[in-house]
Amino acid sequence: MDVNKNFSKKAREDYELVISALKGEQAAFTAIMVRYREPIYYLVLKMIRNESDAEDISIEAFEKAFQKLNQYTPEYAFSTWLFRIATNHCIDFIRKKKLNTTSIDEFIDDGENPARRIQVGGNTKDPEEKFIEKQKIESMHKFVDILDDPYRSLVKMRYFKELTYEEIADIREVPLGTVKAQLFRARALLADLIRKSKTNI
Repeated sequence: MDVNKNFSKKAREDYELVISALKGEQAAFTAIMVRYREPIYYLVLKMIRNESDAEDISIEAFEKAFQKLNQYTPEYAFSTWLFRIATNHCIDFIRKKKLNTTSIDEFIDDGENPARRIQVGGNTKDPEEKFIEKQKIESMHKFVDILDDPYRSLVKMRYFKELTYEEIADIREVPLGTVKAQLFRARALLADLIRKSKTNI
């Protein structure tokens, strides 16, 4: 397939990474995420305005892009294609949130009590909720064990042992950026495993 002649050096490098990723080379996926992790995150954050949601949506955007990688054509720069996927995913998220979100401070007019607040239950978990939570934790451990290294060990260090990115970088003797990129990829792989298993965690 012919590459756009107007591509910059970076766009051509991106296309080479895409070709390598399509061959199953994990290093290429990591390289793509290193290049675009922060730009995609800040694009999403600008639209969503919530750091936690922005991180999750960024991961999901990369997951979507990697799943559709064979649909990318070098008529346009890969970055343009990737940013479009992230933007569309944000729009979908915003639409769903508008449909499903109701403020806990909102007053409801139910015809009998026109100034009744939405009641939110306490944080105490009943035995059934505790059992479900335990099952979810056990399921998550099983999914993590399926991952290949370094993803498996990175997830265990970060989320089970609760080490910081800096501590993990020191232990593994790798750059901080590498740790962040590989953890980003690990979370995307986990999300894909969970989705394919149709398990709700």
